[in-house]
Amino acid sequence: MASITIRNLEEELKTNLRIIAAQHGHSMEEEVRCILRQVIGQHAPVEKGFGSKLKAKFEDAAADSFNLPERQPPRMTRFE
Repeated sequence: MASITIRNLEEELKTNLRIIAAQHGHSMEEEVRCILRQVIGQHAPVEKGFGSKLKAKFEDAAADSFNLPERQPPRMTRFE
């Protein structure tokens, strides 16, 4: 897990954070994590990887819609 340090935080802001955290039954640190999750979760879209993009493009073609033949044991060759 990563950690950050916030410098030059106004004393009034720190006091309000401490009060809000206590009202929610959290530490100040946990309260800040909750606030960041709420704010960043709403505004920062996560870039999808190639596999996710590919799946989204072809998700309408479900695997069970294909009529695939049943698997057969491998055929013997004349070299065996």
